Amino acid sequence: MFPPKWLYFLLLLVAFELLADILAKQFSLNGRILFAVLALLGFLAANTAWLISLRTGAELGKGAVLFSVLSGIGAVMIGILVYHEKTTPWQLIGLALGIAAIAFLSV
Repeated sequence: MFPPKWLYFLLLLVAFELLADILAKQFSLNGRILFAVLALLGFLAANTAWLISLRTGAELGKGAVLFSVLSGIGAVMIGILVYHEKTTPWQLIGLALGIAAIAFLSV
């Protein structure tokens, strides 16, 4: 009935990764070292969540693909909505295929 425990930690991994990506992008835009340090801490938190996810039962292959797809979708959405980056039709097709991959992996 409830999702497996490892999935919660995988979602934390994605959240910390996206936060760290935002901080890294901010560092690239203005060069403030504080953003670089915070980004590194975000990546450390993300990898800690990944270790816990693996320890609580995540399969390496399934977890890595889910992480890649979810963080990819999140990064594209942040790039489009926050930083107004342009996307190509091929990138949007890739995003749709990523969503399909999540659906197939959850079956």
